[in-house]
Amino acid sequence: MAERTVSDLVVERLTAWGVPRVFGYSGDGIDGVMGALRRAGKPAFVQARHEETAAFMAVAHAKYTGGVGVCLSTQGPGAVHLLNGLYDAKLDSKPVVAIVGQQMSSVLGSAYQQEIDLVRLFGDVCAQFVQAAHTPEQVPMLLDRAFRTALATRSPTCVVLPHDVQTAPAPEPQREHGVVVTGPGLRSARIVPRPEDLRDAAELLAAGERVAILVGQGAYGAADELVEVAERLGAGVTASLLGKPVLDESLPFHTGVMGHLGTTASAELMNACDTLLIVGSNDPWTEFYPEPGQARAVQIDIDGRRLAVRYPVEVPLVGDAAETLRELLAVLKPRDNRDWRATVEGWVRRWHGIAAARAAAGAEPVNPQHVVRALNGRLPDNAQVAVDVGSVTYWYARHLRLPRGVPAHLCSTLASMGCALPYGLAAKLHAPDRPVVALAGDGAMQMAGLAELVTVAARWRDWADPRFVVCVLNNRDLAEVSWEQRESEGEPRFVTSQELPDVPYAQWASLLGLGGARVTTPEQLDAAWDEALAADRPFVIDAVTDPAIPLLPPLRTSEQIAPMYAGLAAEHGPLARRAEEHLRRERADEGFDR
Repeated sequence: MAERTVSDLVVERLTAWGVPRVFGYSGDGIDGVMGALRRAGKPAFVQARHEETAAFMAVAHAKYTGGVGVCLSTQGPGAVHLLNGLYDAKLDSKPVVAIVGQQMSSVLGSAYQQEIDLVRLFGDVCAQFVQAAHTPEQVPMLLDRAFRTALATRSPTCVVLPHDVQTAPAPEPQREHGVVVTGPGLRSARIVPRPEDLRDAAELLAAGERVAILVGQGAYGAADELVEVAERLGAGVTASLLGKPVLDESLPFHTGVMGHLGTTASAELMNACDTLLIVGSNDPWTEFYPEPGQARAVQIDIDGRRLAVRYPVEVPLVGDAAETLRELLAVLKPRDNRDWRATVEGWVRRWHGIAAARAAAGAEPVNPQHVVRALNGRLPDNAQVAVDVGSVTYWYARHLRLPRGVPAHLCSTLASMGCALPYGLAAKLHAPDRPVVALAGDGAMQMAGLAELVTVAARWRDWADPRFVVCVLNNRDLAEVSWEQRESEGEPRFVTSQELPDVPYAQWASLLGLGGARVTTPEQLDAAWDEALAADRPFVIDAVTDPAIPLLPPLRTSEQIAPMYAGLAAEHGPLARRAEEHLRRERADEGFDR
């Protein structure tokens, strides 16, 4: 029998921490751990097509499951590739542990092949914990600290394992000076504010005439409590992008997502409220919050570092969202805000009309808003949704109505393209009996999606429910940045940087043995969604959409929108003319002349 190595100990520790699978890519620097994974048979190893997408999968695992995501790579280029996904974990506050190989300890400092100072490399992204093992005795302690820190701080951590440490004999626990023996495991605590702080918050909220509630991802699991608070205060509710799945958006007082990619109703709510309750949100779109001094504010967050960093807060409360809201309800007096609630519900109805009209507007050839909106009523109640970054994020935020309990995740605060397919894969591997829908733009598909579609093709036969639907908005343009060039810079779209090749995504799926359909007219869309959601294998919808549909922020003044018109005026050709027509029409929807 082969001697038990440190790598075997690493795999045993992963199992002890309840890790079901590890996402990564092999290389000589991590081969010791790879061998131990082979010998143990668990956790399962998931081979991505690139270390960046492996890290995205680890983050997505944390988002969809609530557990710790684990990614694995060799040193040098593999370690560098992990960084983007780990920054996603850092900025969206998710626990991820990266285990990274390193060259032999004896060559470190010699400028050896693939030698990188990995502790320095990961020093920012894994600022809460990054350590390299120098002896076998360190390894269990470093792994325990990495997992415990990732969970306690909701952030990525990293353990670096030189190859000679990986292959060394596994040490036995010993009581000896200079050796620290630790154990795995961490149980969550009940964290609630002090009673006097809850009373202060209740008094402030009950005194408000026009209360708004901003819901973020930290409010997952608190939907019932949020609705009860909103009903008791007659409040209107809006959500951050990450908080969109928390509450049922069909509630008549839910104004939808706030911010640059949000709704007109959410902008009205924030512009008019005199009291603001922020629950589990760190949304960065500060220009869409109430004016400073306009609203008195209460904020609830599990992390005290997040309090009052986006808006001045009078009563900051550190605590778990659901627990804190239950304690708050015990002392919160109801008030009659029927006029305010009626006003909010009027804004919501108006927005629904605007959204429907925008999605129904003619386009060349297909309106991307209609593509996403057509999924409403078709999305299975047990689905899981993955969303990429780009113009598709706007249409998801504004048009997709998630059934209650359907999770939807994306790389939000980092806003990195290429996340939808690896996110969808992590969701599917966690729950292979549930369908997945991934929404992506063509830029994101070309960046990472086409490669990870290979992973889908390699794995789908193992899934209890084979449905994995990828909808690509194929407008041959990096549309979000094109509109940013106009909006932020007042510049015309730079064709050389923005134009994308027209890739036959459905044909690519067919080559991989998957299903696919190309949609070039609005009339084909319903049938394509129905076919995809009934397919006996993963399916790609290649929806050819119009890049002229504007990414218009809600309720911006004429001065704020003027650069968009200036950028379009400097462009030439039918695309610019169509874009200006759509922009004028959508401005008119909001009650503006231009």
